[in-house]
Amino acid sequence: MGQDWLSALESERGSMERASASAKVAEALRTRIIEGDLQPGTRLSEERIGTALGVSRNTLREAFQILEHERLVVREFNRGVFVRALESADVRDLYAFRRILEVAAVRQVATDGPDLTALHAAVDEGSAAAAAEDWRALGSANMHFHEALTALVGSRRVDDAMRQVLAEMRLVFTTMADPRTFHEPYLDGNRHLAALLAQDRFDEAESELLAYLERAETQLLEAMSTQPFPPAHPG
Repeated sequence: MGQDWLSALESERGSMERASASAKVAEALRTRIIEGDLQPGTRLSEERIGTALGVSRNTLREAFQILEHERLVVREFNRGVFVRALESADVRDLYAFRRILEVAAVRQVATDGPDLTALHAAVDEGSAAAAAEDWRALGSANMHFHEALTALVGSRRVDDAMRQVLAEMRLVFTTMADPRTFHEPYLDGNRHLAALLAQDRFDEAESELLAYLERAETQLLEAMSTQPFPPAHPG
């Protein structure tokens, strides 16, 4: 993967305006985490990221503070800032929160009526990634599906919360030695959930979603119990 994430950051340089610059930088880095470009243990160089985005060191440090508050990075004295490595307790907490957010989204659809365009688009994205055997892209498509699901609530705060959750989830996914084995079955799960919602079968969709999340949580916890997790930083 090398330094591809720096090139991806450079593509977002044009959006770095002075107003809320630190929030924009934090969002750019959060996106790189969600897309799987930044792995646990990656050191975030102030100089290189500042150059890539064309922002000041103070702005960058404010962005790091935002991400530190979101539990996505850790700061080590005299060493720098690193992408965080998560533990089993984090996974349990994340899935507890996901159940609240995503079940609420299903219930909101039942109340307001479904607009499932973004859900179907995420399923199509996943199908294309699977056809190309791009398993990291399939993982991203899966995250986009769940982001679209919670967006059905129609709340900016819920959207922001889910973005943070998905960034942490991507860090957890690094525990899976075979991303295809983990991600591929959930493509059918996404397709089935979208179909249930489109057919107004909301109770079934809620039950399916809960089973889906339980299955994923169990897989991740089992993987974390049998494999050494990446260190907080290299060396």
